[in-house]
Amino acid sequence: MCGALRLSDAGKKVVLMGWCNRRRDLGQIIFVDLRDRTGVTQVVFNYELNAAVHEKAEALRNEFVIAAIGTVKRRDADTINPNIPTGEVELVVEELRILNVSKPLPFLPSDTVLANEEMRLKYRYIDLRRDAMQFNIELRHKVALAIRDYLSSAGFFEIETPFMTRSTPEGARDYLVPSRVQPGSFYALPQSPQLFKQILMISGFDKYFQIVRCFRDEDLRSDRQPEFTQIDLEMSYPQPERVWEVVEGFLTAAFRAAGHEIKTPFPRMDFDDAIRQYGIDKPDLRVPAFTDVGDCFAPADLEQLAINKDLPVIAIRIPRVGELSRKERDDIKPLFVSKGGARVFEDFKRIETKFPEAGARVREKVRAKTGAAAADDLLVLVVGSVQSGATGDAHPASKRKVTPAELAIYASAGLLRVALAQKYSDRHKLFQKGDYRFLWVTNFPMFEYDEANKRWVAAHHPFTSPHDEDMDKLETDPAMVRALAYDVVLNGTELGSGSIRIHRQDVQSRIFHALGMTDEEARSRFGFFLEALEYGTPPHGGIALGLDRIVMILAGADSLREVIPFPKTAAAKDLMMEAPTPVAEGQLRELGIQVKK
Repeated sequence: MCGALRLSDAGKKVVLMGWCNRRRDLGQIIFVDLRDRTGVTQVVFNYELNAAVHEKAEALRNEFVIAAIGTVKRRDADTINPNIPTGEVELVVEELRILNVSKPLPFLPSDTVLANEEMRLKYRYIDLRRDAMQFNIELRHKVALAIRDYLSSAGFFEIETPFMTRSTPEGARDYLVPSRVQPGSFYALPQSPQLFKQILMISGFDKYFQIVRCFRDEDLRSDRQPEFTQIDLEMSYPQPERVWEVVEGFLTAAFRAAGHEIKTPFPRMDFDDAIRQYGIDKPDLRVPAFTDVGDCFAPADLEQLAINKDLPVIAIRIPRVGELSRKERDDIKPLFVSKGGARVFEDFKRIETKFPEAGARVREKVRAKTGAAAADDLLVLVVGSVQSGATGDAHPASKRKVTPAELAIYASAGLLRVALAQKYSDRHKLFQKGDYRFLWVTNFPMFEYDEANKRWVAAHHPFTSPHDEDMDKLETDPAMVRALAYDVVLNGTELGSGSIRIHRQDVQSRIFHALGMTDEEARSRFGFFLEALEYGTPPHGGIALGLDRIVMILAGADSLREVIPFPKTAAAKDLMMEAPTPVAEGQLRELGIQVKK
């Protein structure tokens, strides 16, 4: 391979095959950097040694594919390239075979300035030749292999589940596949193998896993694709802690394969605590939690500042930001997104300027409570206005431990906390390479209230088991029902979500009823599964993690498209294959489909 030769190979006759990465013609001598996925080797065409081969090499251009046969030679001391592993040797070519030519490329794999993303995706086969993409795809392979090896050694079977199944829409839209032999009927591509893996538990395969493609017809972001790969697993008879132990084990193996050691067990945090401390259920632990500093203010201070005394007064601390100019303080406000009734004091200094007496009185109390020991720590307040109600309107979700009005403050503060940390990342140095902060977020709400449709929906999915002690609240107080659900989070990114499942038919039927399904609708959509639960179903649980997201983080990439060989654009298009595309009228007629514009 082109990256394999070393000084110990000097004198050997070898064959190298690959792409011409770079060509330098010095007249009597032509140098070509020959590249494959392992690296580059300098090959030399010397006119004095072999005029015919030198003449043939004059035709070489970027990305020609060649075979070079010759003898490995030690480079002269002044020509050694210390920047590449093969830099001490070169191949003196005795025979050249041009295996294929290349027309001028829209961009070169060796370019240091990247082409725009659309160009890269249209010519993905060229983009994938770049060193960075070669590294990312190899990293993906190593991570997947380490996970497979770990789970196999732990007694899990890798079992494939169908790609063509029935549509059970719940959450994102399904991709549908028309059936030619059953006109008017459709398969759906699976959003996950959820029901199949639960049925595998009923079937006696007590430890299942699969690195599986899944499909969701949803709007895309940098961390989402319409088809994606997840690490899917299920176990019989587990407590949540057992699932967490397995996940921590295969993540340790995966990160070790990428050259990183991580600490286990991961810390755990209740969902309500995550909201109260971070304003989000996937907190980035590298940035300090925010603090409710309402008790640092006297009632008169709150009244003077028009702050609602019945709502949290949140102080966000970003360490080591330093002194801000007036313009920099003004730049904070556009970062703030109010989730309803929340407002921001862009900088604590604004309070001191407008209300010197109140500002001076509380400044040191707030600094002490937030742990802002350093004078250059940035403090920003997020508060409720006096107009915002303490508990919100008569909304069913107001019975939650965190009320809607409080949630508006926490959520607004959570978004601003992340935005400030990112804005001043070059100052505080919180985001260090290789600093991986994992977290288990537990005890999610079982249900969320859908305002648009005025009904309760499953916060995770309808097959998640509620806590036993909350079963009596299913019909009377669904907002207070906690799920045996858990997410694994890394540096503010949700890697995966799982739960202990419902294994009793009567409980599953109650959950369907709580979600507003009639008996007829439940039987129509999930009758096969309800029946399966009646045939001795063991308790079981599992999880699914996004392989693409894990590799994206390990690669230090900003988008999933950097670690997926053939991704889609934000408009769900494959620019290389020019898909999706209309199909012939005959194909549609055969399927009994008519397209209406």
